[in-house]
Amino acid sequence: MAVQINPSILSADFARLAAEAEAVKGADWLHVDVMDNHFVPNLTLGVPIVEALGRATDTPLDCHLMIEDPDRWAPQYVEAGAGSVTFHAEAAAAPVKLAREIRAKGARASMALKPATPIEPYEDLLPELDMLLIMTVEPGFGGQAFLDIMLPKIRRTRELISRHGLEMWLQVDGGVSAETIERCAEAGADVFVAGSAVYGTDDPAAAVRSLRAQAESATAGAPWACAH
Repeated sequence: MAVQINPSILSADFARLAAEAEAVKGADWLHVDVMDNHFVPNLTLGVPIVEALGRATDTPLDCHLMIEDPDRWAPQYVEAGAGSVTFHAEAAAAPVKLAREIRAKGARASMALKPATPIEPYEDLLPELDMLLIMTVEPGFGGQAFLDIMLPKIRRTRELISRHGLEMWLQVDGGVSAETIERCAEAGADVFVAGSAVYGTDDPAAAVRSLRAQAESATAGAPWACAH
């Protein structure tokens, strides 16, 4: 599967979002962190900003909803222009119904798991999803240190995806950088959210290219990729 790099605008300059989106031309998606100050202790942005960002860039939007009641709110982000919408397993009341609604509205449906949430109880839901997001930090703030203890969970998730013969993506988010991306790729991730590792550099587009090259190199030698 192709490596994808999704810069997180949580680490961008919110006063210059259109320019910041342009600065990562060549990225596969723009990762948009939506936080409501309830599900996570931070408040970021909502539907109007997603709509505006969609008008300002041709790069598709990957919206990660760290919010309560995503069953109610997630469909609005599809209508706002998101090409992929991720809801949290811990917050969704009816995840299968919600995933189907997101897909029916024309977006990719994705589900996220906090670090302490195991993948195994959700195995039967995987065919309903286009992507699964493994959080490699506690959600809520950018710039956190990568949690190495999530690597076995990434491997187990990749094994489940392979066992069921699914063509779904496996995304990691949190502390992804030049120091950690290869380990994530070797473990089974193929979609990488990077915030400060991209926007904290002098040349965000070059950072995207460099991270992609690292992940592609690690994936090429990974047993899970060779067996796929």
